[in-house]
Formats: sequence, structure tokens, C-alpha cells
Amino acid sequence: MIRSATGGAMRRQSVVNFLAAHYRRCDIEGASSHSGRRTFITNAARKISTVGGSMRDVMSLARHANLQTTQRYVEANSEAQERMVQLVG
Repeated sequence: MIRSATGGAMRRQSVVNFLAAHYRRCDIEGASSHSGRRTFITNAARKISTVGGSMRDVMSLARHANLQTTQRYVEANSEAQERMVQLVG
């Protein structure tokens, strides 16, 4: 998704460095290349069922070999938990 100045694919560490520099320029604290990955996986997990997919699809997109690894990335949502309890309660 992110291309180098010459138009080719960037190496992993180059992407990390690119994003770190971008966050510094924008005065964004606490963000990293990995936090973006965590956000994507969490959002994908929350929405995958709306397009007929499953957590296995999220696992595949994340390029994880194990579903447990993917599940560790997904952040809990206490508001959604409350709504679910009200829905089934």
C-alpha cells in the first residue's frame, strides 16, 4: 500500500520509519506502525460479519497462521457488550 520514492514496495523497516516520522511531524504520541495494524484488525473483526465473513477471514487478511494470534489484536468494546446484554436480556 505504501510505495517508495521510486514506486517500488517499501521494506518493512522502511514503513516503520516512515510512519514514525509522520507521527512526529503531526505531533501524534503513542502511535506506531503496529498500532495501525491493531486498529485495522479490531475494526475488521467488528465488521466482518456484515459482509458475510468470519474471523478466519480477518486472520487471513492479517496474515496470521493462528486464530488466537488474531484474537489478541482485537480490542474489547464495553459499549457493544452492554448493547449485547440488553439485546439478549
